[in-house]
Amino acid sequence: MRAPDFSADLYRDITGFAEGTPSWVHSAAEVGTDGGLLLFAALFVAGWWRARGRDARSMGLALAAPFAVVAAYLVSEVSKTFIEQERPCRAVAGAVHIAACPSPGDWSFPSNHATIAAASAAAIVVAWRGLAPLVLPLAALMAFSRVFVGVHYPHDVAAGFLVGVVVAPAAALVLVAVSRRAVEALRGVAAGAALLGAGPAAAPGGPMPGASRLVAGGVPQGVPVHAGAASARRGGGGPEASVTMPEVTMPDVMGGLTRRGGPRP
Repeated sequence: MRAPDFSADLYRDITGFAEGTPSWVHSAAEVGTDGGLLLFAALFVAGWWRARGRDARSMGLALAAPFAVVAAYLVSEVSKTFIEQERPCRAVAGAVHIAACPSPGDWSFPSNHATIAAASAAAIVVAWRGLAPLVLPLAALMAFSRVFVGVHYPHDVAAGFLVGVVVAPAAALVLVAVSRRAVEALRGVAAGAALLGAGPAAAPGGPMPGASRLVAGGVPQGVPVHAGAASARRGGGGPEASVTMPEVTMPDVMGGLTRRGGPRP
């Protein structure tokens, strides 16, 4: 596959600018293009630790995140073998590059680095949305660094980023259906609870199972506020015997209940 002309022109502009930057910028770009992946790995561990006190789905998403990244990487890597686009550091005449040009046969489109960075960020966001302002710009910066150091075209990293943000969340949501059940089962044994946490604790002072819910005034829900007397009669010509239920009135202004009862005529 031949790279589009607009992407080759943009590649020349970016790498030409990169060549004129200070040497410490070159070093930072070379280290950062791989070092950012270590930061994502640390965030995976942090996500697992955070999910130990949360429900089974949260832990399932945290455990599914690395596998979702692997799924995105496989899509990118398989695509490379079919497309076979040469690296710009060899294909573009007069190309300048900070990083060493990968060996022949290590194809350019799409960018695996961009795919892994975007997939890691997307999988983390699915499990921990609060980190989106951190991980998404970091993934974009890592993707851009591959052009900056001269080993990818801009359209390589754009395609890789798209693969990552689409495939990884989809894979995570599919995997969580299985991982959630596994978490629920493993938390029932001592070793699993030690590794995955016990999940969310019951709220202190919460209602006991089966406890009646009360409405204003302390009257159990479902009991009429104003109940009339009920009589049970026995026939057979003998004297009538009546059993009178207490009548419940609305609570008075002091918040109490006034009960009155007695046999009715």
